Amino acid sequence: MRLLVIEDDPALQRSLAATLREENYAVDTASDGEDGLYKARENTYDVILLDVMLPKLDGWGVLAALRDNATPQGAGAKPGAEAISKTPILMLTARDTVPDRIRGLDHGADDYLTKPFDIDELLARIRALIRRSAGQTSSLVVLSGGITLDTAARRVTNAGGVEIPLTAREYSLLEYLALHRGEVVSRTTLYEHLFDEDDDTFSNLLDVHVSNLRKKLDSDIIQTRRGHGYSVEK
Repeated sequence: MRLLVIEDDPALQRSLAATLREENYAVDTASDGEDGLYKARENTYDVILLDVMLPKLDGWGVLAALRDNATPQGAGAKPGAEAISKTPILMLTARDTVPDRIRGLDHGADDYLTKPFDIDELLARIRALIRRSAGQTSSLVVLSGGITLDTAARRVTNAGGVEIPLTAREYSLLEYLALHRGEVVSRTTLYEHLFDEDDDTFSNLLDVHVSNLRKKLDSDIIQTRRGHGYSVEK
């Protein structure tokens, strides 16, 4: 899963990005509202972590531009930009008053967390946002053959309950397909959600990971739709 962290505090931005990468997320960062809005519009993210007090364009402006296609002065929005971004937005801010929280939620934020925050709570909220955006209410996803993904523990077990050891990227690939089971997911979409802006998206890594997953799962649950992408059946 790919996240965007829009945070102007260099130390907090580095810490957040490092922690999220340790949790196997692909992470892009932005240090001001204008750059954050540009990246949010140019790329595909599973969750955006948005600070409120940002230089150039504050978090309220970024939120409005993404949800309402507003074009605040200095936002650099392109003509004909998409009207609404449906990407879940988690606001991170030191502003902990009730009116601020209400303002964020009423204007399109999906969740709100005040600083300082507990990192485990942040991670749990991110997982919940990803699940909800995929229409998944439980942290457990059961696939054919008794293979089960626990998206909270980020582990995969077989029908006998034995954990199947996966690399971080293999798990992320399986999780994305599992959360979108029943859909044909294109290779482009998978690259957009599994690799960050510094990765080489023209490599054959995706094919390697799919091949390794099939061997480790000892199953054909990942189907190739030639010319279209991959799918996991419901």
